[in-house]
Amino acid sequence: MALNLHHLRIFAAVAELRGFSRAAATLRVSQPAVSKAVRQLERQVGVPLVERAGRASHLTTAGEQLAARARELFGVETVAEEELRALRGLEAGSLRVGASTTIATYLLPPILARFHEAHPAIVLRVTSANTRSITRALLERRLDIALVEGPVEHPRIERRRWRSDELVLIAPPGHRLVRRRKVSAHELVPERFVVREQGSGTRDVAERALAKHGVHPVAALQLGSTEAVKQAVAAGLGLAIVSRYAAADQLSLGRIALVPLRGVELKRTLAELRLEGRKPSAPAAAFGEFMRA
Repeated sequence: MALNLHHLRIFAAVAELRGFSRAAATLRVSQPAVSKAVRQLERQVGVPLVERAGRASHLTTAGEQLAARARELFGVETVAEEELRALRGLEAGSLRVGASTTIATYLLPPILARFHEAHPAIVLRVTSANTRSITRALLERRLDIALVEGPVEHPRIERRRWRSDELVLIAPPGHRLVRRRKVSAHELVPERFVVREQGSGTRDVAERALAKHGVHPVAALQLGSTEAVKQAVAAGLGLAIVSRYAAADQLSLGRIALVPLRGVELKRTLAELRLEGRKPSAPAAAFGEFMRA
């Protein structure tokens, strides 16, 4: 039995994105077309792959197994594409760069600009997401370059130091803690925080640092970007811990203020992730030189 690869690709998107509507949006097709393709694949393999309950859907055991094989299959396809891109060198092709949000917003743009000026024939495709999502995309070979701000531990991934970053505690300018010369971690217990989503490197590092002092911040609001976090703090919705790179613009405008912490280590390492045994393409190797410069 030869599987219909078009239907398998659509099913793989449903499995990865955990939903028919999200898969349809990503693939730029209608939701009925996605549902039809999955039904046809189920008829072909002879077992249910997805359990549907209203708007929710879950993979069956057979669906989980097939999804794993689909990732392997399309991973091999990606390897073939990479090898062909390597043969073309720097004269054509594309480079897929993924970076966690702080890096993508505040550190990556000037590097991308210099690289594009030097290699205008290379099409740059940039993905911004949290550390967890970037790690998964690299494992699935959907990225050539992966830069993250949070800790990553995986047997197939090598984490290489790229540069250092410092996190800072920010507050609305009129907040009572801003007037203090130094603030201890325990004084933050009654405060409410604006935080990033689960999987964010910034949130992970901040929570670990405060947990060492027995402090577990109360999240008043959870937002999906650092820019939104800063605006929420400026509006008086709570305190937040963000990268000093990210805070610089709003600090200079006086819309937020620094709270000086005492005894809390909020430094971290920004890192490049590499897939073990994977040779970088010519564009990826060249981009690495720009990063290190």
